[in-house]
Amino acid sequence: MVKKILMLHGYAQNANIFNKRMGALRKACGKDIDFVFIDACHVLTPVDLAEAFRSTESESSSLNDLGAQEASTDSDPALAPRGWWKADAARTKTIGIEDSILQLRDVLIKDRYDGIFGFRLAHGDMCTLEKPESYPPFLIDGKPPHPPVTFCVAAAGFRPKSPLCDSILLPTYTLYSTPTLHILGRNDVIVVEERSRQLLDVSANKRVEWHDGGHFIPSKANWRNFLKAYLKDPLGNIPSPGLATASQPASGTATPATPETPRL
Repeated sequence: MVKKILMLHGYAQNANIFNKRMGALRKACGKDIDFVFIDACHVLTPVDLAEAFRSTESESSSLNDLGAQEASTDSDPALAPRGWWKADAARTKTIGIEDSILQLRDVLIKDRYDGIFGFRLAHGDMCTLEKPESYPPFLIDGKPPHPPVTFCVAAAGFRPKSPLCDSILLPTYTLYSTPTLHILGRNDVIVVEERSRQLLDVSANKRVEWHDGGHFIPSKANWRNFLKAYLKDPLGNIPSPGLATASQPASGTATPATPETPRL
């Protein structure tokens, strides 16, 4: 049976770029997995991008190496850089994440998905499906638009600074139970372990896999094989892909520093 997975790209990317950068995994999975890529609703302006890329020299170099600026402000919609939210001038809170949650509601009501895979909003969307009452506008006629997915893959995940994210990602009584694979880079200078821990702490059924690279989804053969097996059977006894070498080429999916994070 073919599994359908909703793919959510990273900041300043878009569905077209994420699709291309996941090409090796898509090829490995063949016809067994139907990857559905969608664009975030917010088109980023040059001002948004300037704020997002206002980072330290080491981070900027890392991001450029990873090809994070493939998106262009060109008039071609397929090249437009997008985000699931923007940030205020002080880079202390998110703006527009509610629009993205409602966009995903409208996507989810039209079809059924086995899992969610991506950066940034992937984990939050999974949590909203598990506890839709945490954000009433997500409901349609008082009912969730889609049942909880059977798994989630969150790459370099963290909790954005937003009252909405607090209500969704800070469970009062119980942790989230959806099986979730967290992919983290040991040399990620953008989303460090402390930030990722905010999501790990609310996940009751998690698997954490580290690679020796930075802020991207590794795509070497060992990781492709691991992810292929995981997507087919998230609860299976699948060996760890092991640590990638620090010299791994930037062939994974990258996303720039989040604009809401102040740089010290």
